[in-house]
Amino acid sequence: MISSRNIGVVAAAATLLAAAPLSAIFQGWTWLIESIIAVAVVTGVAALTRLARAPVWGQVLGMLAGLVLALTWLFPSGEELLAILPTPGTLAYFGDLLAGSMQDMRSYGVEVPDTDPLLFIAVLGVGGVAVLVDVLAVGLRRPALAGLPMLAIYSVPVAVYVDSVPAMPFVVGAAGYLWLLVTDNVDRVRRFGRRFTGDGRDVDVWEASPLASAGRRLAAVGVALAVVLPLAVPGMTGGLLDSLSRGPGNGTGNGAGSGGTSGRIDLFASLAGQLNQSQVADLVKVTTSEPNPFYLRYAVADELRPAGFQARSPSGRSVNRDLPNPADRAGRGVQQTTYQATVEVTKSLSMSLMPVYAEPTRTDDLSDNWLYDTNQQVVFSNRENSRGRKYSFDYVRSTFTPAALRAAQPLPTDHPVRRQMTATPGSVPEVEELVKGLVQGKRTDYDRVLAIYQHFSADNGFSYRLSTESGSSGQDIVNFLTNKVGYCQQYAAAMAWLVRSAGIPARVAFGFTNGSKRDGDTFTLTNLNLHAWTEVYFDGAGWVPFDATPAYGVPGSTRSAWAPDTDAPEPSSPDTGATDTPTGPEASAGPAGPDNADRDTDDGVALGGTTPTEQAPVWPWWAAGLVALMVLLAVPALGRMA
Repeated sequence: MISSRNIGVVAAAATLLAAAPLSAIFQGWTWLIESIIAVAVVTGVAALTRLARAPVWGQVLGMLAGLVLALTWLFPSGEELLAILPTPGTLAYFGDLLAGSMQDMRSYGVEVPDTDPLLFIAVLGVGGVAVLVDVLAVGLRRPALAGLPMLAIYSVPVAVYVDSVPAMPFVVGAAGYLWLLVTDNVDRVRRFGRRFTGDGRDVDVWEASPLASAGRRLAAVGVALAVVLPLAVPGMTGGLLDSLSRGPGNGTGNGAGSGGTSGRIDLFASLAGQLNQSQVADLVKVTTSEPNPFYLRYAVADELRPAGFQARSPSGRSVNRDLPNPADRAGRGVQQTTYQATVEVTKSLSMSLMPVYAEPTRTDDLSDNWLYDTNQQVVFSNRENSRGRKYSFDYVRSTFTPAALRAAQPLPTDHPVRRQMTATPGSVPEVEELVKGLVQGKRTDYDRVLAIYQHFSADNGFSYRLSTESGSSGQDIVNFLTNKVGYCQQYAAAMAWLVRSAGIPARVAFGFTNGSKRDGDTFTLTNLNLHAWTEVYFDGAGWVPFDATPAYGVPGSTRSAWAPDTDAPEPSSPDTGATDTPTGPEASAGPAGPDNADRDTDDGVALGGTTPTEQAPVWPWWAAGLVALMVLLAVPALGRMA
């Protein structure tokens, strides 16, 4: 009985080690902590049932019951008895989590945030595998077969990861499986008493026989080959080798350092599971004391790679702590007014980002799980989502006069904002030549930005269209600047790229226009109001918005005194600082078909065409070899069973 308990503990540990590849698809480690709790409960119940000499089927029922209790405690619905006893309401909530996990799988790209639906399905999967491994390794004494459910965990990140899964999690999982096999082998030897060599010398039970030593060496060599060969063979998708050979900054992933992973969250893909491409859906209702507010904002993309602008993972502290006061950095000519707003997010919108107006100073009705990134000016969470939330906040609306922006001095070359927000992915001669001509003779940063902004006008041949033309240059930004036809993402990203080429910090912001549904102080924003625009940094003013997209193509488009509508017959009035540009019926109606580029959620913020390129999952050939190895290891056990 003691040996069974030992093998049961090793089986639990091996299951958790086999789950190591899940670290490649989650941003945090909450899944591991909750999986440890679930596996510990399953293992404890298994030990108790074996102590009571229950049959194998009784052990299985006990472990499943323990898993349900663990899930009930980890993911409560509020209707439990004594906090751990499930009720019909608990089971219904589990069903909702499963349904929500399907939506979140479509909504997020790796690495995914710690949402309850995704955590639930991960813990459920790891706990279910723990039950199978315990039954096979302890109940049926077939530890070789236990490798198959352990392999099932590894197949999840392999299937969803665009690049290959990092090598180290595979090594950790393989080590757990080998540990389980060795423990079972030692236990079988111990059952026959002490081993001896034949010449009277006792041999410790852990001392390997020549055959066992050869088997362990072969196992170690097999694991090493499975890791090393894909990195050396040309054409294989070895993320480790790619990251070492490319050098810093050449990947398409998220975060600093060398590239090699594409585990970023696409800002528009975060809405893919909630939007119906052929229907209009209400996403947000916002009530504000500001008569003519600017765009409701939820994210930025400030890392420029060859594929386009991408988002970095935000970081910050609780929104309930003191938020920065924009007045501390306001220069002369910057007018600031404080307003209040209440936002109600519908159940059609679920993401780890919370829509707010720029520069919030205080929030209500949000828990400490919601954080504020002062650099990106976004509210985000690693544990909760925005679905069905209602909250209030105070915010500062900053307006600028052209004279104030002209007075802003260029940032020093060693300023961190300038170093980071002027980086471009290499030289594009067409872009550099265009920028050089546009900024020639301009004495201030504002005049340079304004010249670039005014370039995207109808007088220069630019127009708004949901289905864009393809180019022949092979560079999307050159294609757009040549064809002069695009939609909001292309205008915002192209302007930000050109501004960066002029040596001025710029980024792309995402949010909602004011839309066409207004009832007093309340705006109802739909999927047709999703929008992207450019933000440029000026010393003493901060991030200043510029919307280069033609106003007639965007319902609820807003313009300002420092960035007027270049296509309007008359300039915007500088008295109000910002005015809503009226849009025609065709603009307010929006596109009804799936070719709506503003709602093409898979296209992200790249400057490419309207149809995203779907990349098939990469299945490393050594995964198939691992399956074959598991089958070969299971052949002796299957023969004995027969």
